[in-house]
Amino acid sequence: MRSRGQAGVAGPGPAGESIRVLVVDDHALYRRGLEMVLAAEPDVEIVGEAGDGAQAVRLAEELLPDVVLMDLRMPRRSGVEACSEIRASAPTVKIIILTISDDEADLFDAVRAGASGYLLKDVPGEQIADGIRAVHGGQSLISPSMASALLAEFAALSRRAEDRPASVPVPSLTDREMQVLRLLGRGMANRDIARELVISENTVKNHVRNILEKLQLHSRMEAVVFAVRRKILDLG
Repeated sequence: MRSRGQAGVAGPGPAGESIRVLVVDDHALYRRGLEMVLAAEPDVEIVGEAGDGAQAVRLAEELLPDVVLMDLRMPRRSGVEACSEIRASAPTVKIIILTISDDEADLFDAVRAGASGYLLKDVPGEQIADGIRAVHGGQSLISPSMASALLAEFAALSRRAEDRPASVPVPSLTDREMQVLRLLGRGMANRDIARELVISENTVKNHVRNILEKLQLHSRMEAVVFAVRRKILDLG
């Protein structure tokens, strides 16, 4: 039996294989629907659920799920506020914003708050499960309809950066880390970066982790935004 509401003993799942998920949405009916969809996925296990942002922060700290599915518009704390707090107190937890909002400002706020994914609620259920796996595996995720908006913002940042003098130097990245960062900026997955650079996928993961640590960032998307603003990348 999968746990609901408060922390509890999670339901059965393949030992060491299941991705532990916390579902956060202020509509109980939608939470039930997500549970039904994800129950069919053998490698996904719902370990808890929350109906507002404050409860989400508390349960994320208590349960330490692998992935949080987070709505944006909620009482007590918004999804963006909860995202920031969870990333600060439990930095290993990955967060996917799952919302009806296709507002570009909400997408950018979520990225800045440390979200690893941004999906619209009209996506098919199997895409949510695939998104959980992707984010858990270290990828970033954006609904296709929103991706063009983010790329446009990157391009605008790049064009604006061309008109500004060079800013404060960024923390030193190795030549290989710079190569990886540029390929991240092209939207490439770890396996594609590994193929491009003729290195192992695990080595790519290590480089991405080092880049995020050096830049003090939370996600691949944040790293690309940072790099564009600092004129490391030119996506214009």
